[in-house]
Amino acid sequence: MKQTEYILIPSKKHLFMFLVVIVFTSCEEFIEIPPPRSDLTRVSVFSNDATAQAAVLDIYYQMGLAGFASGTQLGITYLTALSSDELTNYNVSSFSGQFEQFYQNALTQDGFLVELLWSGPYACIYGANAILESIASADEVSDDVKRQLEGEAKFIRAFCHFYLLNLFGDVPLVLSSDYRVNAKLPRSNSSDVYSQIVADLKAAQELLPNDYEFSNNERTRPNRLAATALLARVYLYWGDWVNSESESTKILDQGLVSLNEDLSQVFLKNSKEAIWQLSSDYDNPPTFRFSISSPGGVPPNSALSPGLIQEFEVGDLRKDAWTGQVTNGVDTFYYAAKYKASGSVDITEYYMILRLAEQYLIRAEARAHLDNRTGAIADLDAIRSRAGLPLIGNTNPSVSESELLALIEKERRVELFTEWGHRWFDLKRTGRSDVELSPIKADWQPTDVLYPIPEIQLLNSGSIVTQNPGY
Repeated sequence: MKQTEYILIPSKKHLFMFLVVIVFTSCEEFIEIPPPRSDLTRVSVFSNDATAQAAVLDIYYQMGLAGFASGTQLGITYLTALSSDELTNYNVSSFSGQFEQFYQNALTQDGFLVELLWSGPYACIYGANAILESIASADEVSDDVKRQLEGEAKFIRAFCHFYLLNLFGDVPLVLSSDYRVNAKLPRSNSSDVYSQIVADLKAAQELLPNDYEFSNNERTRPNRLAATALLARVYLYWGDWVNSESESTKILDQGLVSLNEDLSQVFLKNSKEAIWQLSSDYDNPPTFRFSISSPGGVPPNSALSPGLIQEFEVGDLRKDAWTGQVTNGVDTFYYAAKYKASGSVDITEYYMILRLAEQYLIRAEARAHLDNRTGAIADLDAIRSRAGLPLIGNTNPSVSESELLALIEKERRVELFTEWGHRWFDLKRTGRSDVELSPIKADWQPTDVLYPIPEIQLLNSGSIVTQNPGY
């Protein structure tokens, strides 16, 4: 018997369809997922290693295709940068009202973009769960590929739950592909979601290879290093300084990834600093892949905020390398320019998700909390040295713990700006959102640190009965 199930995650202006075909034949269960936009064009079935690989490749495609994980103006990077103090909004597109809601921290629960940030990760979680449920019984798939796909699926599930948790607070913990079960799930306590994220990442560490040979030496699929890097971040957010330092040290002590001393090389495809990137090969040319980097007129659709620009110290090489500027003859507007080749047919850049510089800053923060100021300063100075800045070890070696944590926060701001919501999440996790955002956001409320649960989810679910405060 063959049964086809179409899983729709709707919103008012957007329907995101994740198609899964479940085939029941005698005692064997197979799963079909739409084939990725790669060399494989046949229907994907778990009938051999190549078609099994196609299932997980399609999830990465869905992530990058103008979805929550893309570098477009619909993705997490752009929207959280508007919500924080990184961008000033000048967008006058057809979605300008939606973007202004993020910028003014005046979101409504029926917003199309809020729904996208919810439905996109859950669609990927659904696909990961479908793989986990089907791969064990796929006898035609080799054991090595089964282990690898299990590791990738658990990583994807942890990755998506991490972002859902930090965007929305308590969220349903989805561990099944049965939509009938998932539709009835209540919001889970954040500590339970974090525990599952840690469990998935630890499993992924054991299952995934340490190098990139399995992905043709492209850094476009997560390996053990990616699982370890995300785990180090999770422990940091959780305030587990010992484990955060331990996991980041595993990354920093190996030699497969290293800092690019040339800042212009950091965001190139397969950069030696990259731990995990999303490929741009799905688009030819990748017109909107990194639209956050396009000036888009004078003023740009979104300019880097004056506060962010002022954080760059005199002589900081990152300001020249990673920002651009346009002028109307009176005012100068800076824009994010970490990516240079948007719209080019010649694909030279991939979208960076995890990179080594963050691990230095994670370990620096963990060490500062553990009263290892010498070690924390050394990690901080590794990043400052590349940026051409004076070293804290030379200028202020006796810095206090509170001053050191402030320096690390500042360094995270100028190193990781407009990358994956780091600034938005940093302010929230350290309890500094009110201090930093209330002076510059006219109607800022402490409850704005969480986005609203989408209205459609409240209407369709019998178990999600509470909205986040303030909405």
